[in-house]
Amino acid sequence: MRVIFMGTPDFSVGTLEALVAAGHDVCLAVTQPDKPKGRGKEMQFPPVKETAIKHGIPVYQPKKIREPECVEELRKYNADVMVVVAFGQILPKTILEMTPYGCINVHASLLPKYRGAAPIQWSIIEGEAVTGVTTMQMDEGLDTGDMIMKEEVPIAEDETGESLHDKLAAAGAALCVETLKALEDKSAVFEKQGESPTAYAKMLTKEMGNIDWNQSAVQIERLVRGLNSWPSAYTRWNGKVMKIWRAKAETGPAAGSQAGGGQPGTVTEIRKDSFAVQTGDGVLRVYEVQIPGKKRMETSAFLRGYTMELGTVLTRE
Repeated sequence: MRVIFMGTPDFSVGTLEALVAAGHDVCLAVTQPDKPKGRGKEMQFPPVKETAIKHGIPVYQPKKIREPECVEELRKYNADVMVVVAFGQILPKTILEMTPYGCINVHASLLPKYRGAAPIQWSIIEGEAVTGVTTMQMDEGLDTGDMIMKEEVPIAEDETGESLHDKLAAAGAALCVETLKALEDKSAVFEKQGESPTAYAKMLTKEMGNIDWNQSAVQIERLVRGLNSWPSAYTRWNGKVMKIWRAKAETGPAAGSQAGGGQPGTVTEIRKDSFAVQTGDGVLRVYEVQIPGKKRMETSAFLRGYTMELGTVLTRE
């Protein structure tokens, strides 16, 4: 099929690569404009642009895809279908209905669950055991189009936002190729979405990572895993922001704790490889941290270089 591909971040790259590998004629890659990054503010290509250039695919980077001149630019390519994966702009009806097969979207949840910008992270934060990817025919709503195919992906006990991102990107790439084949041979089945049983998976913010130690250890562990690798969960220790990258919930009182449970946020036990923090329910054992100006480090390395005292109270930033 002749495909216009629309996507921007790393999550989109696998699907673009899969479409090329499957022999589709990707005639154009549409992605967000380059952005300055780092201290030097050097302009950086979006991941989709880098991949498109590698394959010799023309790249189009409109600031606002809704502008009439942008719509006319897309029309020039006479594509059969548009594939949209985390593009980052809302498409107008003129684009949604431009090609014979419309716009096919790869969404990182089992719709209608977790519509929205951050379904991967929210599925972990909310404690789901299974998530997946869904291909759908886009309409003017936010992730409300008719579903075509789904693929389930189990969420491991130690799953992080980063590891689940990679699993779902791979699953979505394969499912998209399968979906286009079904569209072409007329075997695709379209299913209407019902009401979503979950809250809208709103965009992540740095403030979300501010740990409330009154929550349960299980909830905080999910937050730590879900926000790894961005924006990260964090607390205040010794006047510094401490990021917590890896931790494990232990329900009930801290086994063999060296200090009484005390108020939530209290350090109740220190071992060579970890320290335990009292929460509103159970304790959180912390295995990997980061403090300002330092790289991520195992807690064992942190404890060799810094003094963490029993009874210390970690607080919200």
